[in-house]
Amino acid sequence: MLIVGAGPTGLVLALWLTRYGVRVRIIDKLAASGTTSRALAVQGRTLEFYQQFGFAQAVIDHGHKVAAVNLWVKGKPAARIPLGDLGLGLTPFPFPIIFPQDEHEALLIGRLSALGIEIERQVELADFEDLGAEIRATLRKAGTEEVGSYAYLAGCDGARSRVREVLGVGFPGGTYDHLFYVADVEAGGSAMNGELHVDIDDADFLGVFPLQGTGKARLIGSVRDDTAKDHEHLEFEDVRGRAMQNLRIDVKHVNWFSTYRVHHRVAQQFRKSRAFLLGDAAHIHSPVGGQGMNTGIGDAVNLAWKLAASLKEPRSSSLLDSYEPERIAFARRLVATTDRAFTAVTSDTGFARFVRTKVIPALLPALLRLPAMRRFAFRTVSQIAVNYRDSPLNRGEAGKLRGGDRLPWVKIGRGEEHNFAALTSMDWQIHVYGDSPASLRALADGRKIPLHVFPWQAGMRQAGVLRNAAYLIRPDGYIGLADADAGASASLIDAYLSENIGPFAGPATVQVN
Repeated sequence: MLIVGAGPTGLVLALWLTRYGVRVRIIDKLAASGTTSRALAVQGRTLEFYQQFGFAQAVIDHGHKVAAVNLWVKGKPAARIPLGDLGLGLTPFPFPIIFPQDEHEALLIGRLSALGIEIERQVELADFEDLGAEIRATLRKAGTEEVGSYAYLAGCDGARSRVREVLGVGFPGGTYDHLFYVADVEAGGSAMNGELHVDIDDADFLGVFPLQGTGKARLIGSVRDDTAKDHEHLEFEDVRGRAMQNLRIDVKHVNWFSTYRVHHRVAQQFRKSRAFLLGDAAHIHSPVGGQGMNTGIGDAVNLAWKLAASLKEPRSSSLLDSYEPERIAFARRLVATTDRAFTAVTSDTGFARFVRTKVIPALLPALLRLPAMRRFAFRTVSQIAVNYRDSPLNRGEAGKLRGGDRLPWVKIGRGEEHNFAALTSMDWQIHVYGDSPASLRALADGRKIPLHVFPWQAGMRQAGVLRNAAYLIRPDGYIGLADADAGASASLIDAYLSENIGPFAGPATVQVN
């Protein structure tokens, strides 16, 4: 398996495939990983994936929890929105984490190295050809070329993807007019208190994102039109505009500064035969909501177990057909949503300025005091609401849950135990909340697939789980099949597994929690 690109998406794909026993080769044309904090937010769903692999706590320990968002309007504090444990009861990770991409990549690289996989640096994909049974790729390093054969090719090589170019896949979308800057700084002032601050003004926009360490933050701001004309030669001193003065930030040192324009694009295809597109190679959008890197990681987790299954059992190759419809549908919704939000934030119309400076500061804090709105906001931003209900791979319904939904997080008993602990196997499994019939136990034993039986608790119903129903869980923690009657579900699950993964799944275990 050849992975082109060693950003977070490619690294997570390599980690997951290696865990499944797949031999990978990961290359990157850069001499070293990034040293600047590009993407910042690590969302709850990503942490859930990392918990399956065993390093979610390492991200939390090195990251920064954001306690609140502060809205400023024209130099005056307008609202403070506490975040705290915004998603309490929905996930083991009910809080947003800021963990800069350079540190994030270093952690992933360390984990990959511990598994014996090293990134091949300054190696570039020159060309490749799909021969039907394999991919023939030409790699270039230091002026020499090497030709090799691979079972599959994953393009994790960013917005200017060579893989996408060779595939001839269109990348429709556009570029916003506004110019933005980003700077990692060491500074003082009231806005450097470890919380997130957003200044919304008539002409300028500035977000202050706290980093771990006293007085460290990332600034993301708009560049005024009169300054943007010579943007290629802009320096930080050129963008000390009204928003900087409004927040009264005293910048002592600038570690990194750059300007950029925001794009919104989705590739027309995420797959062509044995080649796949993931992350920024497949979709790019505005940074509103901190979704980009997390979406690429979601691509990697979705694809990894399907690739591993297809290499283990040829009849499982049909699983790969579900990658594009599942991930492209989400990417399109995400780009459309962030496009609307970004337009609202940056529009210069009088109505938009009124909404930004008057309506949002007054209305948003009140809305987010309502439990239902807090849950909705967290579910949306954290990506735990992402589902694959429309995918033909997922079937059935039981309680509030349907095939394609993320398995809800449920605490077991009064201690710290929960149902997500079972997901660390990163393999197929059956869950029953209540009592499991003998037929289902016989199926689990014959299929050699783990069966987890959790004693019924009243709180499970609130999570959407139906008592005594059977849920077949995919390796990525989504429900593959749901059936309201566990007593009659053995034949349905058996037929589903036969169709998708063959006669066996893994070592048989039956666990009553």
